[in-house]
Amino acid sequence: MKAILQDLIRLLELERLDTNLFRGESRDIGTRRVFGGQVLGQALAAANYTTEDRVVHSLHAYFLREGDHGAPIIYEVDRQRDGRSFSSRRVVAIQHGRPILNLAASFQRPEEGLEHQAEMPGVPGPEELRDITEYHREVIAGMPAAQVPRLYLLERPFEFRPVEAPRLLDLEPRPPRQQVWFRAVDRLPDDDLLHRNMLAYASDYYLLLTALRPHGLSVFAPDLQVASLDHALWLHRPFRIDEWLLYAMESPNASGARGLSRGQIFRRDGVLVASVAQEGVTRLWTKDRKARESETKEPDRRVGRRRQAGGTR
Repeated sequence: MKAILQDLIRLLELERLDTNLFRGESRDIGTRRVFGGQVLGQALAAANYTTEDRVVHSLHAYFLREGDHGAPIIYEVDRQRDGRSFSSRRVVAIQHGRPILNLAASFQRPEEGLEHQAEMPGVPGPEELRDITEYHREVIAGMPAAQVPRLYLLERPFEFRPVEAPRLLDLEPRPPRQQVWFRAVDRLPDDDLLHRNMLAYASDYYLLLTALRPHGLSVFAPDLQVASLDHALWLHRPFRIDEWLLYAMESPNASGARGLSRGQIFRRDGVLVASVAQEGVTRLWTKDRKARESETKEPDRRVGRRRQAGGTR
């Protein structure tokens, strides 16, 4: 197995400190703060450690503060309910004594029931498409080294093949939807919980960026702040994350400096395996707003650094 994927597996295997208390490490994937998908995946892993014979079918999380790459994260699990069919868990991720994420997850004993699903969009298969890293290399080839995002330089544990060639630098508005094929870069063990934890991790990629498309913006836009506020994931049917999955995303709304995005994840055979929703900050800083923010800035120097890094919400 490739080292980058082995490292992700270790990242999602938490250290048990007490019956309902766990500790996880962090990884720098080239972003200014801890990747939200990492905290989601680890929080779900912590909840998984407290359930038996039940699988997660939904989770709802709020991102409260940005995470620090250089410090461990503590996960405290509250076993709120264990019924005959369903179990509920609440997880608080804590760093430097303060919560950075709240997560609620529901687990169900597998059972049969009514069946229907949305149809998968008709798109080219992944073999016909280029990996996102190829587009990244073309963009950074003409950029000064100091301006190249570290996110584009580091290896990833997943392949991503967008159906539509991304426009990373131009400012042309596009429809608020996109489709991306993705899978783990190597074969994984036959562990359903691991595949679900990894899907929680991967579901945070590209979703919020869909809300920027109709405004002709990309992550390179000056004075743009993008940060996830919440994340919801519903898991419908079995899947393997080391086999191709189609992530079909759309953004039905942007208002109040927030963008809403939704996604559906399909297996290669057209089976819908998961649904996702996320709202996040999509804020354009104007000179007037910067001035007002500077006047009301808290005296805490750490808060000032977060604002400079684009983490303040």
